[in-house]
Amino acid sequence: MPRKKDTITLSIPPGTKEKLEAIARRLNILWGKDPSISGLIVAIAQHAVEVGKPFTLDFNQVNALQQAIKALNDAGQIGESQTVLTLLLERGNLDASIRQSLLKQASKLLQAWRSQIDEYRQKQQPFYLFYENSQGEELQYTVRYAEPRFFDKRYYLLIWCEETEDVKNSIPNLPELWHNRTLIFDRIRLIVPASGEWREGLDHLKVYLHFQGWMVKSYERREDDLEDETIGDVRQVVRRVVNEFWLIREVLRYRQDCVIVSPQSMRDRLKQELLAMCQLYDIETKS
Repeated sequence: MPRKKDTITLSIPPGTKEKLEAIARRLNILWGKDPSISGLIVAIAQHAVEVGKPFTLDFNQVNALQQAIKALNDAGQIGESQTVLTLLLERGNLDASIRQSLLKQASKLLQAWRSQIDEYRQKQQPFYLFYENSQGEELQYTVRYAEPRFFDKRYYLLIWCEETEDVKNSIPNLPELWHNRTLIFDRIRLIVPASGEWREGLDHLKVYLHFQGWMVKSYERREDDLEDETIGDVRQVVRRVVNEFWLIREVLRYRQDCVIVSPQSMRDRLKQELLAMCQLYDIETKS
C-alpha cells in the first residue's frame, strides 16, 4: 500500500525556489538527478542538516586554535589535533589561504596515522584504536591485523578486531565477517599498543559471482579474485570477500548482469537491500 504523506503549500518570493534547489543540490538531496525541495524540508525537520551560517572566527581565535593544533602534535596527541583541525575546516569561516594551510596540515596528520600503523604492521604489534564513526559514535577496537586498501578513489584501513557487538545487528547472517572493519583514516582519534598475538590476515568469505551479458568480456579481474573462468555465456568469478558493503555496491551497479550465486547468506544480504529499495519506491513484493 502507498504510504500516506502530508502535503503543504508554500508561498515564497520570486527566486527563492532556485535558491532552495541550489541548497538541496549542494547537500546532495535529490529526487533522481534533480534537487528535491521536499527532501530538503524533511531533512531540516529531522535535524539531518543544520541551517544558518557557520560560526565566524576572528584572527585571534584562528591563531589560538592553530597554536593548539601545533601543541597537540608536539605532544603526540594526533587524534585531538585532528579533531580541532576538522572543527576549523568544517565550521569556521576561513579565508582561502588559511583553509589551504589547514588542508595541508590535515594531509600530514593522515600520513602520521599511516606511518604509525605501518610501523605496527611491520612489528606485528597489536594495538587499540579509538575511532569516531560517521554518526558521531566513539568506538574502541582491539586490532590484531590491519592493512590499507584502496576503494572508490581513496584509501581505507581494513582491520581484524576482537569486538563484534557494533555489527551483529547489521549483518546477523554473516558471522564470518563480524571481526572485519573498514575505517576512514581521518576518523581515527588515537592509537596505542596492546598485548597479545598478531593475526595473519582478515576473515573472509568465498563468494561465487556470475557475470552475464556485456560483463562477460567487460569485467576486469580484481586482486581478491581466486578463480575466473568463462563457461558458455557466463563468466564465473570466485572472490575472497572481506567486507560485504563493497561487494553489494558493485553487484547493484552491474544490475542484472551480475548475480551472487553463493553462499546463500550473501544472497540473502543482497535481497535485504533490494527489498528495502522496493519499499522506498512503493513497489509491492510477494511475501
